[in-house]
Amino acid sequence: MNNVNEQHGIFRSSLGPSQILVAGFLMVILVATVLLMLPISSQSGQTTGFIDALFTSTSAVCVTGLVVVNTLEYWSLFGKIVILFCIQIGGLGFMSLVSMIFVFMGKKITLKNRLLMQEAFSFNTTAGIVRFAKAVVQLTFVVEGIGAILLSLVFIPEHGLIKGIGYSIFHAISAFCNAGFDLVGSNSLVPYVGNGIINFTIMGLIIASGLGFSVWIDTYNIIKMKRQSAEHFTWKQAFYKLSLHTKLVWTITIILIVIGFVFFFLVEYNNPATLGALSLKDKIYAALFQSVAPRTAGFNTLPLAELTPASQLMSVILMFIGGSPAGTAGGVKTVTIGVLVLCALSTIKGRENTVVYKRRIPMAVIARALTVVIIAIVVVLGTLMILTVTEDAAFMELLFEVVSAFGTVGSTLGITTSLTPIGKIIIIMLMFIGRLGTITIAVALMVRQGKTKEKHIIQYPEEKVLVG
Repeated sequence: MNNVNEQHGIFRSSLGPSQILVAGFLMVILVATVLLMLPISSQSGQTTGFIDALFTSTSAVCVTGLVVVNTLEYWSLFGKIVILFCIQIGGLGFMSLVSMIFVFMGKKITLKNRLLMQEAFSFNTTAGIVRFAKAVVQLTFVVEGIGAILLSLVFIPEHGLIKGIGYSIFHAISAFCNAGFDLVGSNSLVPYVGNGIINFTIMGLIIASGLGFSVWIDTYNIIKMKRQSAEHFTWKQAFYKLSLHTKLVWTITIILIVIGFVFFFLVEYNNPATLGALSLKDKIYAALFQSVAPRTAGFNTLPLAELTPASQLMSVILMFIGGSPAGTAGGVKTVTIGVLVLCALSTIKGRENTVVYKRRIPMAVIARALTVVIIAIVVVLGTLMILTVTEDAAFMELLFEVVSAFGTVGSTLGITTSLTPIGKIIIIMLMFIGRLGTITIAVALMVRQGKTKEKHIIQYPEEKVLVG
């Protein structure tokens, strides 16, 4: 019976979920590359080189935002539309969109298809995954629509009705999908450093997607339960009714935003090239935006190359951490870092277990978090060493570029356009790994662990080693 269902599923393949997910993203990237190479995609009407087209399509599908050509000036309307579709597909996930198309067509979603969707969303189970995917797609379009309406209040008066609507839709999708592509020019959103609508709309979209879809759905359900419940309970009690994952995401996200804001505000306060020349209101806007955007968005309202070395290093740290799981953000994820910090604090306090919000975090989760971080560090350092040989750029510029690509951020200190072909290929690989690597690794570890429990029944003697 299962074989029959599989034959009528979305995919008829012996590949595993991770392999199909990777293949799907590769297929979208290659198709977009071909489209961007066409003369119709460039404003000059000339064919775009393969590497540049591949770089752009990978950056769009992997929702990174690094570009080797100016998006506004180089690409035609057709090219911009291709990039926009790539961003949307990359943000929601190839498998999610394909599955939703089949759902709306009334096709049956098989177990294999559910496993693919589970992998795409970093879900712990296949139970309710189809309903969850539907909610994600609906939520995405609603939030992007609200963002586009708000942005149109600025872009329509500035660019006219048609162009203003186009700008609003493009930037809303780019911000929510954490892509970082913009149509403003080479300075990103620097001209809008003091514009409250642009700042708070873009930040809201970045934070919304960076929290992760599961967090929003869990939060919505708790708020709905509080309002409909006959039993009165406070917002503090409502917070504790959230899942541990949701509580950790909200807590860590707020902490990172506050720490980043205070840091950038104090360090850059007197820097004449960044905050120094701005009013107090604009300084607050810029510092807050710089705290939010590096965590995988790629937009900036300050010239990044003019930041102090300390601020650039802080931006690298925020880019490496990234957003939260089950969203469009990249990086090693907030919860991953949070779990490791909590484990370290527990060890310092002499506790055997890692406990937070009266819940114990399993050692298996801590081990996976540690593995993801170690792999990320190895990948970043390894590629950084190669680029120091192939590229003629300062160390901080290369470090910024590498972490930005791996974290699918898209921020740069200005060296992307001058990368050698080898450098571009390395950054392309980093963007792809950053978008899919940590997710597939985490899921693979989870599956592997389940198999290990069945096969490895032998318990070997324990022996301590010296560490630290």
